[in-house]
Amino acid sequence: MLNISKRNTTVIAIVLAVVMLATRGHHTASLIHLPDASWAIFFMLGFYLRNRVLLPAFLALAVLIDYVSITWFGTNDFCVTAAYVFLVPAYSAMWLGGSWYASRHSHQMNSLPLFATVAVVSTTLCEVISSGSFYFLGGRFADTSLSGFASRLAQYFPSDLASVVMYLGMGALIHVLIVSMQPSSVTNQ
Repeated sequence: MLNISKRNTTVIAIVLAVVMLATRGHHTASLIHLPDASWAIFFMLGFYLRNRVLLPAFLALAVLIDYVSITWFGTNDFCVTAAYVFLVPAYSAMWLGGSWYASRHSHQMNSLPLFATVAVVSTTLCEVISSGSFYFLGGRFADTSLSGFASRLAQYFPSDLASVVMYLGMGALIHVLIVSMQPSSVTNQ
C-alpha cells in the first residue's frame, strides 16, 4: 500500500491534470498532438490517489476539456453522442484497476506481471464500455452487430492499448526513479 503525503498528493493531482489538459481535446493523435492520456490518467488516479472525490473531479475536467475543445477550438464533436455518459463507467474501470493494483503493489519486480495484467484488463474493459456504448447507442451507425463491433474493436483497440501502455510505462519509469532516490526506510539492526 502506498503512503503518499498531502503535498505529494497535490503534486500528483496537478501533474495528472496538466497531462490531461495537454493531451485531451484532439480526437486523433498526430505529429503535433500527443495521444489522449485520459485512460492512463484514470488508472494512475486509482493507483496514487484513491480518494473517491478525485474521480468525479477528473471526470468533470474531461467533460470541461471536451466542451471547450468543441465550442471554442472547433474540435469535431462526432464522438459526443447519447453514449458519452458511458465514459463514466469506462473511466471508472480504469480508476478501479489502478486502485485494486495499488492495494497489491510491492516495490518488487515480481509485481510487474500483475501490473501489466491489471492494466490490460482495465483497458480492455474501458474499451468495451466506451466503444461498445458509442457503437451500439451513439446513433452514428445504422446497422449494428456484434461482428461489426468486433471489427471496430480490432481496428481501434490496438492503438488505444498502445497509448495506455506508453503512458503507464512512462509513469512506472518515473515512479521507479523517484522511489529509488528516496532514502531507505530500513533501520540498522
